[in-house]
Amino acid sequence: MLYTRYVSLRDKMGISDYKVSKDTGITRSTFTDWKTGRSVPKVEKLAILAKYFSVPIEFFLSNENGAGEEPE
Repeated sequence: MLYTRYVSLRDKMGISDYKVSKDTGITRSTFTDWKTGRSVPKVEKLAILAKYFSVPIEFFLSNENGAGEEPE
């Protein structure tokens, strides 16, 4: 699940949704919507997160069968 991948990166950095929101301009309610499944991230927002966390956008887009594991 895409939100789980986001959370793993966020937690690894020891930051909150508030900090990510402040730094990226993506609202905290957007993260909540992703978590609850009310919405899915747009490619533009994924690109912002990928840049912010220094990971390829594919990290968020890959399937769940082991591909897209967090980069070393």
